[in-house]
Amino acid sequence: MSEKVYTKQEQVPATTEITEVAPNILRTQLPIDMPGLGHVNMYVLEDSRGVAVVDPGLPGKATWRAINSRLAEIGIPLKRVHSIIVTHSHPDHFGGAGRLRAETGADIITHESFRMFFDPTEPDDVDVETVAAAPRVPFGETPWGGPGHSLPWRRKMYYKGSSRFPTLFRAPKPTIRLAEGEHISLAGREWMAIHTPGHTEDHLCLFDPEAGVMLCGDHVLPTITPHISGMTKDADPLKGFFDSLDKVGAFGSQVKISLPAHGLPFANLALRCDQIKEHHIGRLDKLRTVASELDKPLTVTEYSGHLFSPRAQGTMADSETYAHLEHLRIAGEFDYKVREGIREYIRVN
Repeated sequence: MSEKVYTKQEQVPATTEITEVAPNILRTQLPIDMPGLGHVNMYVLEDSRGVAVVDPGLPGKATWRAINSRLAEIGIPLKRVHSIIVTHSHPDHFGGAGRLRAETGADIITHESFRMFFDPTEPDDVDVETVAAAPRVPFGETPWGGPGHSLPWRRKMYYKGSSRFPTLFRAPKPTIRLAEGEHISLAGREWMAIHTPGHTEDHLCLFDPEAGVMLCGDHVLPTITPHISGMTKDADPLKGFFDSLDKVGAFGSQVKISLPAHGLPFANLALRCDQIKEHHIGRLDKLRTVASELDKPLTVTEYSGHLFSPRAQGTMADSETYAHLEHLRIAGEFDYKVREGIREYIRVN
């Protein structure tokens, strides 16, 4: 049987390899099984106090075993984990954080706007992703009509039962919330917090300007583009993502190495930011072309069929398509009408 060839770095399954990617920063990989992803990078930042870890994987026993194994290989006792950085509120990044804190007392460090997509300590009828007075719509009806994300009952019971069975999963409760431009000392470095909404509203990058190291999370990935959801409180999440790309890209040659949450470290962050923007600009052009050629109102799902392959169809594809359509509507190029509760978009300019 021939070995499977992966066309994208982010798809490659986790290995036990440990590499030093910058002085006192080690790259380890934790296994995950998610569409289009084979691992998450758990960076280990060493200093005189012990270590900080970045994005400790999915909830569950397999992740917990891998975390312990990687730290043991490095020669770091679990009790020397003093900080846990969670770049954003997706489970492949926060899953191990709560249990690590329970076992070690380590701080959980996030952006100040961090909110989990599902908090087992909240009642079922509370939208735990509410920020101020503007809720997201992660589950139930979508802004464009029709069903949105649904949490399988088994997963919901898993999260809700975490308070009774904490060895399965502990919800992360940040102890340090960083604001834009705030500094924090880790691994003998002064890191600057950079708020980078787009993939999520609470996404955090950290930059060490002295050594030129950028912890990118999912904001900038080496060979794929992160999902941009239309189901946020932001009226134009695609513009927010573009602005965030411009923000980190503006550091230019100051960034010597970028450390993504999936895939290999890479150089030339500004170039990669431009490439990701061009990808989305191409999608905007595709929507313009489809609307002009068909010259009739289309639903978000119908437009999505022109942007994504059949195997990628679903709520996430629709959500990203909606973000692009709203970007064009706000720019005055598209408009919509509602037919039987469903938005239908058409080009007007």
